[in-house]
Amino acid sequence: MTKLSVNVNKIATLRNARGGQVPDLLKVTSDIENFGAQGITIHPRPDERHIRYQDARDLKQIVHTEFNIEGNPNSKFIDLVLETKPTQVTLVPDAVDAITSNAGWDTIKNEAFLKEVIQTFKNHGIRTSIFVDANEKMVEGAAVVGADRIELYTEDYAKGFASGNTNAVQPFVGAAKKAHSLGLGINAGHDLSLENIKYFKEQVPHLLEVSIGHALICESLYFGLDNVIKMYLNKLK
Repeated sequence: MTKLSVNVNKIATLRNARGGQVPDLLKVTSDIENFGAQGITIHPRPDERHIRYQDARDLKQIVHTEFNIEGNPNSKFIDLVLETKPTQVTLVPDAVDAITSNAGWDTIKNEAFLKEVIQTFKNHGIRTSIFVDANEKMVEGAAVVGADRIELYTEDYAKGFASGNTNAVQPFVGAAKKAHSLGLGINAGHDLSLENIKYFKEQVPHLLEVSIGHALICESLYFGLDNVIKMYLNKLK
């Protein structure tokens, strides 16, 4: 079964909108795990507009499933990851002012930098994943720099599926096959939802984990968090 890692950034966004501690990020995270999620993802950004760096430290104390911290590996981010030692770190090439992730790494152009960062994390026993587009050359580059996994950036699939183009999944099938042949684990995330996750899971081989936040929280406004997590788990079987 493909694991479901829930990104709790939107819970932090809601909390920060009013100040204080409502909703309680730690309580909601514990509830998400109790409802059946097999992982928790956070993506702290330099301006801390949703997840704060202290949240990462606090969550480390209570998360008992897989803990995934993703972000652009600047010095502050690297220090946070080495301090908290999550199960997995996912490297994302976000610009400082990015609203959300919008591209994967050029693993060829950034080979030397990625090799150095990944080795730093692996020296501390932290599994590393690289956010990449569904491009087999970038997947090959991820293997060269020493990543354990890739995370496929799935916005193009989601847009294509929404417009009725199921063939939009094919580049992801090819990228996943290439990754598996190179010994890389395969994760995926961005704009995956209850509408498109089942088809993606059925078509893309060797899928270990999906990270879903925005859509899952939006869907929970209608169906409830407990129900939505169970709906995702059912579709990922």
